[in-house]
Amino acid sequence: MSTAKMRAFLAVARHGSFSAGARALGLSQPTLTTQVQGLEREYGLELFYRRGRRIELSDVGRQLLPIAQGMAALDLDAHNLLRDSGRLDSGQLKLGAVGPFHVIEMVDSYLQQYPRIDVSIRVGNSAQVLADLESYVTDIAVLAGRHDDDALCAVHYARHAIILFAHHEHPFAARSSVRLEQLDGQRLLQREPGSTTRLVLEHALLAAQVTPRVAMEIGSREALREAVVRGLGLGVVSEAEFIPDPRIRAVRIEGDPVYTETYLYCLAERRSSRLIGSFFDVVL
Repeated sequence: MSTAKMRAFLAVARHGSFSAGARALGLSQPTLTTQVQGLEREYGLELFYRRGRRIELSDVGRQLLPIAQGMAALDLDAHNLLRDSGRLDSGQLKLGAVGPFHVIEMVDSYLQQYPRIDVSIRVGNSAQVLADLESYVTDIAVLAGRHDDDALCAVHYARHAIILFAHHEHPFAARSSVRLEQLDGQRLLQREPGSTTRLVLEHALLAAQVTPRVAMEIGSREALREAVVRGLGLGVVSEAEFIPDPRIRAVRIEGDPVYTETYLYCLAERRSSRLIGSFFDVVL
C-alpha cells in the first residue's frame, strides 16, 4: 500500500468529492481517481459508494479513515523532523571525550551557532571513548592522540605539553621545571591502562632509560589530584587539564618532551553527515 494512495483516499474523504480532493492535493481528478481505485482493486473492496455525483464512505472506508488520519499525522511529523534536522533546527549530537576541558569549549562555540541542537557528552578514558564511537554510542570523539584507522576520520585540534604536579612540600615544588631524567626513582602516580597521558609518558621514560617508582595506579583525574594533595607521589597531567590549587604546584618537564595532541574523530562513513560536519566546521 503506497503512501500516495492513502493520501488520495484521505483527501477524498475529507473534502467529500474526488474533484475537491484533487484540488487539495494539486492533482488532476483522473490521477486521484486512479489512485483511489488502485487501492480498492489491491484489496478487492469499496472504500466509497458512488451515488451519482455524491460519494459516501463504505463501512470499511469509515474504519480506515481514523487510521489514514493517524498515518497522515505521522507522515507530517516525519517530514518536520527531517526538515528541521536538515536545517539543523533540531537534532541530537552525542560526543565522547577523555575529559571536559577541550570538549566544553567546543560545545560552547557550537551552541552559539546551533542553539537548537541537543548536545550530550559522555566522558571516559581513551579506550572507552574510542569504543563508544566505533559502536555508534557517540557521533564524535574528542581524543588525546592519533589513532590510525581507515574506518575513522581524524582532524587535529590542539597540542598540549604533559606536566608534573607535586605536593607543595615536595622538593620539586620549588622548581619551575625538572629534567625528565630527574624522575628516575621518584614516586610516580600512574593513570590506568588506556590513558593516553600514561602511554606517552611511558614511551618517553623508556626512550630516556628513566625508571620512576610507580607508587599507585589511579583510575580518575579527581582521585589522582587527591592523592597528590595527600603527598602520595607526583601526578602527571596535560597542561590544559591542570587546575591550580594552593596545596599543589605545577612543574614543567624541560623542553616539553612529552605531549598529547587532541583530535576530533568520527566514523569515516559518517563524515558527510550534515550534523557531524556542522560540529567540525564550527570547532575547526
